[in-house]
Amino acid sequence: MVGAGLAATQTVGALRERGFDGHLTVLGAEPVPPYDRPPLSKHLLDRPEPTLLSHELGVDVQSLADEVHLGRPATGLTVSPAGVEIEAGATIGADVAIIATGARARRVPGWEHALVLHTAADAAALRARLTPGARLAVIGAGWIGAEVAGVAAAAGVEVTVLEAASAPLSGALGAQVGALAAPWFAAGGVRLVTDARVTRVDEDAVHLADGERVAADVVLAAVGALPATAWLGDALPREPDGSLLVDEGYAVLGAPRRVRAVGDVARRRSHRHGWVPGGHWDGALRGPVDLAADLLTGLESQPTDPVPYVFSTQLGHDLTLFGLPEPGHDVVLRGDASSSEGWSALWFRPGSSTLAAVLTVDRPRDVGAARRLFAARDLPRLDRDLAGDVGVPLRNAALG
Repeated sequence: MVGAGLAATQTVGALRERGFDGHLTVLGAEPVPPYDRPPLSKHLLDRPEPTLLSHELGVDVQSLADEVHLGRPATGLTVSPAGVEIEAGATIGADVAIIATGARARRVPGWEHALVLHTAADAAALRARLTPGARLAVIGAGWIGAEVAGVAAAAGVEVTVLEAASAPLSGALGAQVGALAAPWFAAGGVRLVTDARVTRVDEDAVHLADGERVAADVVLAAVGALPATAWLGDALPREPDGSLLVDEGYAVLGAPRRVRAVGDVARRRSHRHGWVPGGHWDGALRGPVDLAADLLTGLESQPTDPVPYVFSTQLGHDLTLFGLPEPGHDVVLRGDASSSEGWSALWFRPGSSTLAAVLTVDRPRDVGAARRLFAARDLPRLDRDLAGDVGVPLRNAALG
């Protein structure tokens, strides 16, 4: 098992639960026990210690595995007809290798003075500098950038968010829906600058293409993450972003089935959604069940095919996203985005009743309904008019 995060932890638990009693070795790049990553941004300032997965999930890798090597990253992989070999300071032979090395924060050349937030060590470094009255410039108004901005502003930090697109959350939700989140920033005491192209990051400022200099005591670059697979080199076929294509049993395509990948590194094949990129917490939580089942006995039933799922707290608003919004989808709004009652956005395949994604904002009654809609093997079909009527329960809009 190469990796010691959520996907790796769940895979270890699933293998043992299904009766695997062979020798299991876990390699973790970080020198700390497996922990949950979402709290690093959501609870940056009120949870100074990592949230250990052994406490959160009740799965203790250090007791379930035969060998656990923390602070020992893998540096290479060799696949042969006889098995696999993993380089990690020494050569480790195995019958099966499971790649679960997660993601790494994207770093931009020339932004060396900017911090990133992906590991517990990153969070500690950022937390130490976010004192009341400090000036924080966040580059990127995506999930992580907005979460940190809200947490920091609430603690008395002066926050400016710089977003290259025309609206926050555009990368995940598109400009139309992302624009509905723009008023939250000013209401939360955060200055939001859109269409902001960063040309240089200094120790004490961020410089924009229009000539503005944004003074800052600390700069956070929150411009996405990439699968942490550089260590594989040419050992496995990788996509341009570094991800590994896997089938429904998480076997790496183009490699022997003894090589599996799960979590943020995997771009999996889904009957419902097509190719699903990593980075979804629920996928790392639930995908290992299918991996263990297929690896040990072969999938005896349909794979669980977890729905892509994101949850976030953005400047006092609770967001959940199910499915995969894509450019060109038709957007139907459910409720008034300026209302305190909350609202939802629904993405339909163009000109059809096929629902591809649902975002709920401060609307818990739609969360359960959306989750159930995506529980079936195929994408749900909804009556658009009923789905857009906030007075009609979302489940009642389902067709067939």
